[in-house]
Amino acid sequence: MAKTVGPLICLFLMIMDVVAGILGIEAEIAQDKGKHLKVWIFECRESSHEAYKMGLAAAALLALSHSIGNVLGGCVCICSKEEIGKSSPNRQLAAGSLIFSWIILVIAFSMLVIGTVSNSRPRNTCGFSHRGLLSVGGILCFIHGLFLVAYYVSSTAAAAEEERMNQQRPPA
Repeated sequence: MAKTVGPLICLFLMIMDVVAGILGIEAEIAQDKGKHLKVWIFECRESSHEAYKMGLAAAALLALSHSIGNVLGGCVCICSKEEIGKSSPNRQLAAGSLIFSWIILVIAFSMLVIGTVSNSRPRNTCGFSHRGLLSVGGILCFIHGLFLVAYYVSSTAAAAEEERMNQQRPPA
């Protein structure tokens, strides 16, 4: 049973991130369908309610997939350089992919939220251009999914490895 659950979890996490990425890109397309007037870095444009809804859904799915992946992946703590050297490759990979997934989450989520907020006003707005934020945030969702799946796989492998090592040790 446990061997069939792991791939399903990975598939579920990847599907959530892919859907979030597609929604982010579609939100950018919906935003670009409105009227725009651009002068240098300033832009006047109509807000798009469709882009707002899709951007909000993309940000929510990204946050949800990250939360589920971190909860199911467990805690991988490496606090010092000595621990890194003593850790198994699976544990090192889990720690590295966890760090990268958090970095990508912060960047992608920020871009999706900024792009979504720029479409939340029901009237024409003028200000700095927020073009491309939703699509880049959507693309980063795909990358986030890869790192999140790598974290889940390596953290569960490290946990299984530690369990095997504990069972092989004679009781003290």
